[in-house]
Amino acid sequence: MKKLVIIIFILLAILAGMILYLKLETGSKNNINVQEIENIEDYISKIYMWKEITNEALPCFDNINEADDLWIWEVIKKNLDNYELTYEEIQEKSKEIFGENFKKEFPKEGNESLKYDESKYIATQTQFDEEEDVFLLNNIIKTQEGYKVEIIEYLEDYSENNNVIIRNLQNEEIGKVKEDETETKIQEIVKNNINRFNKKIVYLNILNEKLYIQKVEKE
Repeated sequence: MKKLVIIIFILLAILAGMILYLKLETGSKNNINVQEIENIEDYISKIYMWKEITNEALPCFDNINEADDLWIWEVIKKNLDNYELTYEEIQEKSKEIFGENFKKEFPKEGNESLKYDESKYIATQTQFDEEEDVFLLNNIIKTQEGYKVEIIEYLEDYSENNNVIIRNLQNEEIGKVKEDETETKIQEIVKNNINRFNKKIVYLNILNEKLYIQKVEKE
């Protein structure tokens, strides 16, 4: 019985080691630690949108000031704590997310993301479909300015009862898991079929210990 318990603990330790390796493999050669990986994932999650609203969850651009307007203001709306704001609060939020190099001015008359109503701006309601736009960090390289991050883009389709269908951006079904299975299982399917998914390179700058998007390009 003791041997069985020991074997179980060894197997669990191996499994934990494999998971940790998968978490760290993108950064180990560049001295990137777990905290850095988590910070990168958190930041990209803030700016990663929904293709049914902005056409692309993360569009390509050479400079943040050249990025699509709808995507920019939908990112701002996504990260609001208060859905009624002044013009100054919107501009302040844009600098918080995109950094001091962000120069675009929010239109004083409002837009489809933030409607003008007398003296304030109100966030509009967003309608979602049953597909969740998701990204997976695949590789991270440190640069002089910050990081060069390769992401894999895919969709999690919840339209089928008790199942999650994994699709690429061309809407091809790549795999399927039960809803109660872990995200790790989904990521495993994505990794095993990596050539069937779209990939992008995201360049991030570090300024005052904060991350800001610089540019995005297709791989």
